[in-house]
Amino acid sequence: MCAEKESSKQKVVLITGASSGFGRETATLLAKSGYRVFGTSRNPERNRAWGYEMIPLDVRSDNSVRACVQGLMERTGRLDVLVSNAGYELAGAVEETSIDEARDQFETNFFGTVRLVKTALPMMRKQGGGRIVLVSSLAGLIAIPFHGFYSASKYALEGYAEALRHEVKGFNISVSLVEPGFFRTNLASSARSSADVIDVYSGMRGRARRMFEEFVQAGDDPGIVATVILSIIESRSPRLRYRVGKDAKRLPRIKAIVPQDAFEAGVRRNFHLDR
Repeated sequence: MCAEKESSKQKVVLITGASSGFGRETATLLAKSGYRVFGTSRNPERNRAWGYEMIPLDVRSDNSVRACVQGLMERTGRLDVLVSNAGYELAGAVEETSIDEARDQFETNFFGTVRLVKTALPMMRKQGGGRIVLVSSLAGLIAIPFHGFYSASKYALEGYAEALRHEVKGFNISVSLVEPGFFRTNLASSARSSADVIDVYSGMRGRARRMFEEFVQAGDDPGIVATVILSIIESRSPRLRYRVGKDAKRLPRIKAIVPQDAFEAGVRRNFHLDR
């Protein structure tokens, strides 16, 4: 009874996509920092060494999201922090991607967040505040060739978060975006590819894919993103946007000041599109 009473004093954090990458790094760090952390996955693996509890959640399902949040509230009585991190990468030319594939990308990367926030907000308003942290991407600031719908889902998240931040500020709820550049995660290795293959894109697609994987392999430690998320949660006045990593800080600045043609030429050169 004492242990449960003590745990009830901890701030409660729900992190989606916590079985790998940014999600696992963040959940582990927050648990070590004294938060009561619940991570989610569609097929949660139980590993006490991580220091947090994994619970099942499919962000594509209204019923699953509702059951997850309601079950959490029954156990803890509150939800102080929501970190929406679940997502995947869909690779392929825009023309090669079916409407169903594009819709599935948005169901996870965008509407998954929408479902969670819509379900969590009444609890946060009732308890008098909370933190919402949405993991976006450099791809939500600069579109990545042959990742058009992944980029589009992140661009959508950017606009959604900016509007939401205005709407809930008066309820003592903050909304922040984390915009990582290239980091050493399993994003590239676990990517899905469009089922249709159009031969005229094959050369460009292959080169762009190889460069994307090289950028990821040369990226920074994902623990850096976890540290930024912890700082957001503990900040008295979190900002809207946090660009994390050299690429995420440098490239949007370049895009803002150089002529469009020059910036596009640089993107094409970096992804070897014209060879």
